[in-house]
Amino acid sequence: MARKTTDVDQHEEQLHHTAKQGELSGYVKHRAKPYLPPWLVAAGTGVVSLPANMMWGDSVGAGVGLTLSAVALTGATWWAGRTTGRERRLHSAITVAAGSAWMTAAALNGPLSGSLPDLYLMGAPVIALSWNIRQTLRRNPDATGTGEPADKGLLEKVGLARTMLKTPQVEPNRVTVGYQLPAGEMTNDDVAKALPRIASALDVPPNAVRKVDDPDSAARGEITIVPNDVLKKGAKWPGPSAPGGSIAEPLNVGVYEHGDPLLMWLPGDPKAQRNAAHFLVMGMTGSGKSMSAMDALAEICTRHDVIVWASDPSKATQTFGPLIPAFDWAALDMPSTEAMVTALEAAIPARTRWLAKYGYKQWTEAAGRTQKDGTPGMPYLVAWFEEAAKLMREGLDLTGIAQEARSAGISLFVSMQRASGYQMPTDTRASLGSSWTHGVRDSGDAGFAMPDEALDAGAAPEAWKDKKPGYCYLCASGVDERLWSTPARSYEIGDDALAWVEEQFRAVRATVDTVTAAAAEQAAGDLYTDRARLTGLVPAAAPILPPTRGGEDMPMDVTDADQDAQDDDTEYDVDPEAELPELATTFQLAPPPPAGTPERIQVPPEEARRAIVGILDQFEQEGRDIVGPADFMEFCDRHGRSRSWVSAQVAQMVISGRLAETSTTGRYRIVPQLVSA
Repeated sequence: MARKTTDVDQHEEQLHHTAKQGELSGYVKHRAKPYLPPWLVAAGTGVVSLPANMMWGDSVGAGVGLTLSAVALTGATWWAGRTTGRERRLHSAITVAAGSAWMTAAALNGPLSGSLPDLYLMGAPVIALSWNIRQTLRRNPDATGTGEPADKGLLEKVGLARTMLKTPQVEPNRVTVGYQLPAGEMTNDDVAKALPRIASALDVPPNAVRKVDDPDSAARGEITIVPNDVLKKGAKWPGPSAPGGSIAEPLNVGVYEHGDPLLMWLPGDPKAQRNAAHFLVMGMTGSGKSMSAMDALAEICTRHDVIVWASDPSKATQTFGPLIPAFDWAALDMPSTEAMVTALEAAIPARTRWLAKYGYKQWTEAAGRTQKDGTPGMPYLVAWFEEAAKLMREGLDLTGIAQEARSAGISLFVSMQRASGYQMPTDTRASLGSSWTHGVRDSGDAGFAMPDEALDAGAAPEAWKDKKPGYCYLCASGVDERLWSTPARSYEIGDDALAWVEEQFRAVRATVDTVTAAAAEQAAGDLYTDRARLTGLVPAAAPILPPTRGGEDMPMDVTDADQDAQDDDTEYDVDPEAELPELATTFQLAPPPPAGTPERIQVPPEEARRAIVGILDQFEQEGRDIVGPADFMEFCDRHGRSRSWVSAQVAQMVISGRLAETSTTGRYRIVPQLVSA
C-alpha cells in the first residue's frame, strides 16, 4: 500500500513538473514573440539568396537590376522615414542598405562564396539585435516620462522636440497623455503656445486640444485631445437639481463635453474654503448667454432661501419673461435700475450688520433659517444685471457693490456682450472674480473675461463666435481649475418650463427679509415699494371716469362702452351749443417744473457736440482739473440729449486725448490743449 502511494506521488510530481515546464515555455514564447520579426527577416534573406543565385548567377543584366533595386529600396526607405525621428530614419536606411547589398552579392556570386558567409553570420545577428535593443528601450512600463515620444515627428513639427510622452489614457472620444519637457529647455508655457499647432497637425478644432499643468512642476502636465464635438446635439433642461433645497447647493446649468453636469456655486463655504461668487457673463449677440441666464435663474427660483433682484433696461420683459413673478424685484427701465443699484449699496451694510449680530462671518445656510431668538432668517440675494453695458454708459458704478457684497450674502451677475475697458471699469471686472464665457468675436475679447490659466490651457471661445449658441466655459470659485478650459453647453429651456418653475415653486420661495426691505425702501422709495405694479404684476388703479348716460352719476365699464353704444338706442338730451361747466376737481399727473428751470430745447447733433466741448472749455477756464459724466448732466436737460449720449461724448473725449483716466472710476482729468504760437 505504501509502494502504491509512492507511485502516485511520483506521478503527481511528474505532472506538476511538466505543467511548470509548460508554463515556462509559454512565458518564454510570449516574451520572445515581439522580438522575432528581425530574426525572421534575417533568416529569410539567407534562404532566398540560394534560389536567387541559381536564377541570376551568370546574368550581367540581373546584376545591374539587383544593384539598382538595392539603391532604389534604400532611397525609398530614407524618403518614407521623413516623418519619423532622425535616429529611426538612419537606422532603417542602414539596415536596408546592408541587407540589399549582401543579397545582391549573394545572388550574383553565391551565398557561400568568399567572405559572404562570414558577413552573413556576423552582420545578420548584429542588425537583428540592434532592432531588438531599440524595441526594448522604447518600452516604458512605469510611464515615468523617460521613454521615447510616441510620435517624435509630430512633436518636432510643433516645436516640442525631445519632449517625452507617457502612456496615453484612451477613452471614448477622449485621449489624455502626460508629457515631460526637457529640463531647462522648455516650460509649460511653451506647450500652451504649441496647442494651436498640435490642433492643426491633428486636423481638429482649436479648442479640441487642451492641457493641464502639473502644479508641482514647470515641465510636466497632461494634454487632452477631444476630436469630435459631442455637444452639438444639445440637451433639454432636466428639471431642478435640488427642488426646494438650499441655494448653498450647486446649480446645474448645463453639461460638460464628457457628460458631467456643469455646476456653479453661489454662497461661500468656510469648510470648503470657498468664497461667495460674483459672475461676469459674457458673449456676443447670438452666443446663447440669455438661455444660460434662464438656466441659472430657473434653478435659483426653485430654492427656498434666496430672492432675486433682476434688471434689464434694454429688453424689459423679453429675456426674463415668465420668471418675472418669481423675482422679488424686476427693474425693467433705467429709473428702476438706478434705484436698484442704490438699494444694493444701502442693503450691503444693513445685511452685514445683521449677519455680524448673529455671529456669521459670511452668509451660510444657517443664516437663512429662523435664529435662536425667533428672528426670521435672511435669504440669500442674487442681483442679476442683464445688458449691463447700458448701465455703465449711464454712469452707474458697480465696483463698490462687487467688492463688498460677498460678505453680505449677495451674488452679483453682470451680463454683457464685451467687457472691454470702455464698457466696464477694470476695477469692476477684477472684483467680479468668476466668469461664464460664451462665444466671442476674437481672442482679445476672450481675454476680457477668462483668466490666463484657462486660455493658456487651450480655451478658445472665439472658435464658436455666434455659431454655437449655449457653448460656454465656466471659470468660477468651486469649479476644478482643470475644467476651466473644458467646453460645456447650457441646457435648452423654454417658456413653458420657466412658467412651470414660477407656478410650482411659488409656495417654496422665500420672501424678502425686513432688513433688506427696509434698506431698499429707504434708498429707492416708491420704485421699490411699488415694484409689483411697475412691472405689471399688479394692475394699476381703475381710472376715474366722468358721469355717463342721461346724467346718472355712475361709472361705466370701459370695456363695455363701445358695445353699449351699438346696442343702446337711448336718446341723450345734450345741447351742443351750451357752455361747459366749470371744473370741480383737477388731477395733477406730475409736479410742475421749478421756477427758473430752463426750457428743454432739441438741438442738432453737431451743434450739441460743439456745445458739450464748449462746456468742457468753460470748466477748464474755471480752473477745474477733474470732471465726470455727472458734471455734464445739466447739459442733457438744456439741449434735449439723453444721459447715455453725454456719457458717449465723454468717452470720445477720453479716446481723443482731451480727457485722461484717473484712479477714481468715472472721474477724468482735463488735458490742456496745446495752443500754436
